[in-house]
Amino acid sequence: MTKFTIDQLTAGQAASFTKTISEADVYMFAGITGDLNPAHVNEIAAKNSMFKGRIAHGMLGASLISTVFGMYMPGPGTIYMKQDLKFTAPVYFGDTITATCTVKDIITDKNRVTMECVVTNQDGVQVITGEAMVMPPKA
Repeated sequence: MTKFTIDQLTAGQAASFTKTISEADVYMFAGITGDLNPAHVNEIAAKNSMFKGRIAHGMLGASLISTVFGMYMPGPGTIYMKQDLKFTAPVYFGDTITATCTVKDIITDKNRVTMECVVTNQDGVQVITGEAMVMPPKA
């Protein structure tokens, strides 16, 4: 774990987190959220969908962005304030996805940082893009 205060961050600085999405991850996420959409948990229904198989919840993939903020940059104590997301491609069971967050703008007097967020799969395909605002830890 790392921890960056606003004075230690610079535009262009980035951090990433990578995880392979398992069937268990999807079922646990479904249980926690109550989102039992057949696209995620019903193999037969999912095979007949536009995706031709089960996919992970979009917010499961997006949650890796939170991991970057809370554990890597800015790190422990960060407050996640705002997020704008676009889901651009599905995440399938077994995909290895990487969330990369890059400092875009620093608002020192308000202790706020705007971050560009991109989640890619193992083939380099962007599956989620967006922008977030966080409040880095004070010290």
